[in-house]
Amino acid sequence: MQWESAKANPISGLPKEALIYLTFFKPVKQVTWHGKGDYFATTLPEGLNRSVLIHQLSKRRSQVPLNKTKGLVQCVAFHPVRPYLLIATQRHVRVYNLSKLELTKKLQTGAKWISSLAIHPHGDNVLLGTYDKKVQWFDLDLSTQPYQVLRYHANAVRSVAYHLRYPLFASCSDDTSIVVSHGMVYNDYLQNPLIVPVKQLRGHTKYDDFGVMNVIWHPFQPWLFSAGADGYIKLWS
Repeated sequence: MQWESAKANPISGLPKEALIYLTFFKPVKQVTWHGKGDYFATTLPEGLNRSVLIHQLSKRRSQVPLNKTKGLVQCVAFHPVRPYLLIATQRHVRVYNLSKLELTKKLQTGAKWISSLAIHPHGDNVLLGTYDKKVQWFDLDLSTQPYQVLRYHANAVRSVAYHLRYPLFASCSDDTSIVVSHGMVYNDYLQNPLIVPVKQLRGHTKYDDFGVMNVIWHPFQPWLFSAGADGYIKLWS
């Protein structure tokens, strides 16, 4: 792959505000930022041993963190506190220590196909969305098995997301629904997380059997943005 300055080498089709563009060797499925803002990761499911790349913006360089990735990579996420990278393949989630370049933990999902991944802001709990209609909550301190499996949706779950400040999380599905839930994580490690569904939101329509493709929370307000296959982005407050 190659880093280019948009001003030094302008190309047609780029927005005029673009500063840098990266050219990849395979289609990019996901881009996710590290919390400190200088690093971001990309996933290329067809990239084989280069399916996951980590990029440093300040130095304009890219690296392959792992020599081998077992399985077809679906998505990745940076741990908010520790130097860990979570990599979700079709059936498993592996937690890698980027400092030591070693596998720390492997989550046993039992899922047929993982679609999405989110990490709680405190870093000890993980949400998984699956194409087999489930949302799985993992407590990393408790077990490598799901703490709770939530069956709120009638079709494939496309995206899951934690709010950064409020005890809320959301999931969206091809059944065109968005489910907002209360997910309280306690400072007392002896007390298990409290998970309660709060609201089902409906406002998107199906397009070619696809429903709501993605959800993301506002970083400060209790507002939720959703993107649907119907071509609409909606704000829920």
